[in-house]
Amino acid sequence: MKPNFSRRDFLAAGLALPAAGVRTSSLPFAIGQAKPEPARLDYRMLGKTGLKVTSLAFGCMTTSDPSVIERAADFGINHFDTARGYQGGNNERMVGAALKRFRPKVIISSKSPARTKPEVLADLDTSLRELGTDYLDIWYLHMKNAPEQVTDDLLEAQRLAKQSGKIRFAGVSTHFNMDKMLAHLAKLGQTDVVLTTYNFAMLSVDAGANANPDAPKTDMTAAIQAARKAGLGIVVMKVLAGGVGRVQRGDRLYGANPQALSKRLSQEGAAVAAIKWALKNPSVDTAIVCMTSHDEFEENLRAMADTFTEKDEQLLTARLKDIGPLYCRMCGACGGVCERGVPVAAVLRFLTYAEGYGQFALGRENFLQLGPQVAAVRCADCERCTVACPYGVQVAARLRRAQELFA
Repeated sequence: MKPNFSRRDFLAAGLALPAAGVRTSSLPFAIGQAKPEPARLDYRMLGKTGLKVTSLAFGCMTTSDPSVIERAADFGINHFDTARGYQGGNNERMVGAALKRFRPKVIISSKSPARTKPEVLADLDTSLRELGTDYLDIWYLHMKNAPEQVTDDLLEAQRLAKQSGKIRFAGVSTHFNMDKMLAHLAKLGQTDVVLTTYNFAMLSVDAGANANPDAPKTDMTAAIQAARKAGLGIVVMKVLAGGVGRVQRGDRLYGANPQALSKRLSQEGAAVAAIKWALKNPSVDTAIVCMTSHDEFEENLRAMADTFTEKDEQLLTARLKDIGPLYCRMCGACGGVCERGVPVAAVLRFLTYAEGYGQFALGRENFLQLGPQVAAVRCADCERCTVACPYGVQVAARLRRAQELFA
């Protein structure tokens, strides 16, 4: 009888990765095929923390299948990231259960978006309880996008959490104005780890036909290098540029359509290329990538061992043309808020949750948290949009799309 094995088994059989680190572990292999050489994991030192992290970290935000998390930990991925608010507060509980037997061997980070010392400390206690652990390896003050948002009270909360043994290292996550925040946190000297947006779209100011040649030419690669030199641990996120390069796995009809199959394989290649692009910066300690399925996990593993090639560059150039009018690079050049009070970059980020990651509920939940005044705005009522993206993003059209979906 002809053996029948899944695409997952087929992919696993091909994961005989070249040496890139020190830890080895084997994946399942297809029936009738020789067992591949053990895959190797790439480890990097996380700033001055003394922690060795796999250069590919597991982002748990969109994961609903704990078996994917368990498999990653079995394989040797040792850094897992969650947050107090993910999946309505339920993500931490799932992550904690999945990692219970691995706890001494893994590095778990979580986050709180709270703005006051009592609130943030209460979030920490809840996170510890939900995760079923006595401590967090990294605890982030979440979504701090301006220096004044990192208050003395919040820093004091992190110091108290360290003194009590509830956290090992203090972090800050930043989504906008990343270069300014990296410089500020490095100068402040109170933060061990920074989680920052970083992807291939951020340096390509001329990727779209509508791009403005006067667009800000912020060099995030240089900003990351400077922060890492100052001793900060650098964890990067959103490396897939809004998830637009990721393919939905539920559709199994590609095999009947060669053109669609070719497009799917190209998109999968672009997703891996995007991770490789981020990791080719030696100042990046690890890249957090959301993984929802075994297929995605297996594909992403390739990024740790493979070098960034000319073919990868070509794939990302093609992807950049596709996402040019869609993807907000969160550069802050637009000022962040339109005349009617819509926080443009935030709303466009929530839209990528729905369209890029396939997480409609997550996008809508975040949108509604902006409040009824923002939810009531309809960009279609405006004669003109007061926000002009220097990168050529079609802001008005994207905001209308978000309002159609979420409001």
